[in-house]
Amino acid sequence: MQEVSIPPHLMIGSSDALFDYIALALAMFVATGSEDLHVSPGRQRELGFTFSFPVRQTSISSGTLIKLTKGFSIDDTVGQDVVGELTKALERAGRDIRVAALVNDTIGTLARARYNNPDVIAAVILGTGTNAAYVERAHAIPKWHGLVPKSGDMVINAEWGNFRSSHLPLTEYDQALDAESLNPGEQLGEIVRRVLCKVAEEAAFFGILKKLGTDTLKEGEQKKSVVALDGGLFEHEYYTKFRTCMEKTLEELLGEEVSKNIVIEHSNDGCGIGAALLAASYSQYMEVEES
Repeated sequence: MQEVSIPPHLMIGSSDALFDYIALALAMFVATGSEDLHVSPGRQRELGFTFSFPVRQTSISSGTLIKLTKGFSIDDTVGQDVVGELTKALERAGRDIRVAALVNDTIGTLARARYNNPDVIAAVILGTGTNAAYVERAHAIPKWHGLVPKSGDMVINAEWGNFRSSHLPLTEYDQALDAESLNPGEQLGEIVRRVLCKVAEEAAFFGILKKLGTDTLKEGEQKKSVVALDGGLFEHEYYTKFRTCMEKTLEELLGEEVSKNIVIEHSNDGCGIGAALLAASYSQYMEVEES
């Protein structure tokens, strides 16, 4: 695995400069790969593209950027197909690489973890930003009017960190906190805490973790629900108090009986590996290899 940081000046530059930098890093990575990773003659190399920003995804391999977050401010990227931008940059770098899957980092983490463990029901990112995704039964999704997948399940991308938006109404929690805060509109963590406390007080059950899987169990059965976590806030050793605090809070919110069946697993680089798995699943050569 190789990590490449985005220089600060590219975070506020142009779309071409940002994607050219990414394409160059990819080209260098491919050039230094072992012989085992070389593609067969006549075939394109395929890529899983993890893009951790709000996107209106139009297909498995295309999506229009809604806005940039996490300190990025590049106006000419907004409204563009990010896969198209990367593809053009790869062409400028002289690389014939096809993006087979555009993946949110949380979805990638969920895919990677669930590939290894079918008991994984959700993934959470705790890093520069935060988000969650979970597996839901298709018939329980009011918005869904299409065909039900063979598995009966669908993945929900919660985008729970994307609340600073003119499109979302201010709730009683926003208004109460803004009245007390020195930084109104910027205290998402405290809003989440207040909402969770309210839910815990008024509901007989608590959230996704308590709901998923329990209504299909027979009396007396117990099912482990695994949540895959990735991101610096959870994985780095100097944040060990956060991990301990989170585990204690889960027990307080869910109760001892339920919380003992919730397993928190670290999914190291889950988003990158998950993106690769999804790209392989949607490879243009899949049918050729199976025949």
